[in-house]
Amino acid sequence: MPDKNRKYHLHLVSDATGETLESMSKAALVQFEGIDVKKHLWPMVRTPRQMEHILDDIRENPGLVMYTLVNPEIREVLTKHCTKAGLPTVSLLEPVINAFGSFFHMKAKALPGQQYALDSEYFKRIEALQYTMAHDDGQHVEGLIDADIILVGVSRSSKTPTSIYLANRGYKTANVPFVANCPMPEQLDNIEGPLVVGLTASPDRLVQIRTNRLRSIRDETNRDYVSPDLINEEVVACRRYCTKRGLMVIDVTRRSIEETAVAILNHLGEKD
Repeated sequence: MPDKNRKYHLHLVSDATGETLESMSKAALVQFEGIDVKKHLWPMVRTPRQMEHILDDIRENPGLVMYTLVNPEIREVLTKHCTKAGLPTVSLLEPVINAFGSFFHMKAKALPGQQYALDSEYFKRIEALQYTMAHDDGQHVEGLIDADIILVGVSRSSKTPTSIYLANRGYKTANVPFVANCPMPEQLDNIEGPLVVGLTASPDRLVQIRTNRLRSIRDETNRDYVSPDLINEEVVACRRYCTKRGLMVIDVTRRSIEETAVAILNHLGEKD
């Protein structure tokens, strides 16, 4: 049985930003409740001297070591120390790179940080982010035709964070708020090209989110914004708007941003 009073140390060592290690460790750690874990993130490790500095901390705080290191010399410094100290290590990239090498009958370049090279995909993401920020919350509706994806939904239905997530995937994403008794942009009528998706949530959930929002900005005057009856009318009207136009509608009440984005991208693939 694990000692729940103990602090466990997790060392994440990378020759790049460490995002892969962060994502993988986070995905795995959520499967273990009640464990106190302290993460030590070591990004941009590209010389043996840097590694020696990290080993000092590993000696002081022994624990599981996960790494993404493509340089064999630096990798050997780490693994030799951990083996000698009896510490477990996990290489995230090595099994995948070896499998690719066997499949392609090629030897890997062993160059760190290549996934962040300034290639066409990088500039596509930057362009998508710039577009998305400029077309957030109904801004510049004249440019909606240039979007890959347009999100429509009532206030606090996760339009902006979902848009930014999709932009990071390289998709120009605009979002337009649906406000009861306010006309929607004419540009959305019979628009061709972009995928238009409606986002909705349960009225109870929206009441909770909006109430917390008003508290955070210390606004106690906007009663209509958190009125359960008015919010319910908003949600019904937004669904009616989307249904009339044959739009896909996603209920985000129990979905994470990532899950919502996956559903949108799957639908985008079907549309193409």
